[in-house]
Amino acid sequence: MIRHIPLLEEMVLVMKLLFLTCLWPTAVLHSSHSQHHRLHRRQPVSFSRKHNSKREIKMRKLDSTKVRPLKSEQLLHIEDHDFALRPGFGGSPIPVGIDVQVESIDSISEVDMDFTMTLYLRHYWKDERLSFRSNKNKSMTFDGRLIKKIWVPDVFFVHSKRSFIHDTTVENIMLRVYPDGNVLFSLRITVSAMCFMDFSRFPLDTQNCSLELESYAYNEDDLMLYWKHGNKSLSTDEHISLSQFFIEEFSASSGLAFYSSTGWYNRLFINFALRRHIFFFVLQSYFPAMLMVMLSWVSFWIDRRAVPARVSLGITTVLTMSTIMTGVSASMPQVSYIKAVDVYLWISFLFVFLSVIEYAAVNYLTTIEERKQLKKRGKASGMYSMDAVQAMAFDGCYHDTDEDMDLSPFPEPCEENETRASQTNISNADTPRLKRKRSLKGNVSRIILQNNHVIDTYSRIIFPSVYIVFNFFYWGLYI
Repeated sequence: MIRHIPLLEEMVLVMKLLFLTCLWPTAVLHSSHSQHHRLHRRQPVSFSRKHNSKREIKMRKLDSTKVRPLKSEQLLHIEDHDFALRPGFGGSPIPVGIDVQVESIDSISEVDMDFTMTLYLRHYWKDERLSFRSNKNKSMTFDGRLIKKIWVPDVFFVHSKRSFIHDTTVENIMLRVYPDGNVLFSLRITVSAMCFMDFSRFPLDTQNCSLELESYAYNEDDLMLYWKHGNKSLSTDEHISLSQFFIEEFSASSGLAFYSSTGWYNRLFINFALRRHIFFFVLQSYFPAMLMVMLSWVSFWIDRRAVPARVSLGITTVLTMSTIMTGVSASMPQVSYIKAVDVYLWISFLFVFLSVIEYAAVNYLTTIEERKQLKKRGKASGMYSMDAVQAMAFDGCYHDTDEDMDLSPFPEPCEENETRASQTNISNADTPRLKRKRSLKGNVSRIILQNNHVIDTYSRIIFPSVYIVFNFFYWGLYI
């Protein structure tokens, strides 16, 4: 019994070995299958991750302009500096050169006392913060989008009423940066500014206007404003012209302006002289006034007995002169001093007015003279209330002779009175009409001389002579 025990143990061990031998391939196959299944499940996850990562990279490329600076901004190191401060802050004032090209002078308004000008304004300065490396030493040009990210001079127009930067088709702004940091900033502007005009010699005047440029925030301790090329910094278009003015000259100058609260500032001046065209005003004001004055002299040659003709002519010339003066004043500012055109028009109006007063004097003196003659001849009777003035009112003419004055209550017209008086000396063979024609033909000159008042005679010479002398003095003084 004792010998058989080891044999049984050996047989048990052998059977265990055989059992393990049979189970080992199955376990290996199962483990390999499960591992293969795990790998198969993990593969879509990794693919989706790779796909998502590619999409994120693509989105980053699309949004790189928002997150990262532009290439030009990187080249100019814009993100590395604080451009709220001027170049060289804390040191000497930065020099800023100005260059102006005048494109046009659009309008000149005497009523508003201003002018409108379109120009190209160019600034030159150096900002070492914008310097960059360039193998070919070429500049970079930008539009107005970069202006808000860097420092630019704050130049404004003194005494300007309104101004704007042209924006067709885009904003007319140009920025050019050079490798050494020099900057050119150019823009196209239309500005309306005040012009202090003196109309004491209008319309024979010359007006001097100026457009003034100045820094708004930086005084002379921080910014020095100057003309880039001296007097050559101001250029104009050759085709600039105005309807009412000759542009005599353009000039550039500079100076200083003081403000009690902020100090001294550099100021630049664009000066130009405008000489007015006089031909328009000669046709519209001076020549019509001359004609009205000469037309008023015609009344001196009209018979003094023609009351309606002389009165209507005088009133017409006075009203016409008033219309001319009103038209000139409507197109001018309401100044408190006398203009040259006012002097001429008012003196011309005075000559026209005096011609009316002259006939009033002639009429009055003639009436007094007629009354005296009637009293001397004893023709004035109390039984008749019709005197010489009443007779003139009925038939429109004076009665200087005995034959002309009929004392009947209702006198006949002048020509009939003359015919009736002359019929007593005419033979019966001639008809009254034929005799009247012969009498008028023979006595026209005598009638004119007899009815011509001495005031009219002197006025024909004095009025034209004085007016001619006045014109000599006027044009010699103002021209």
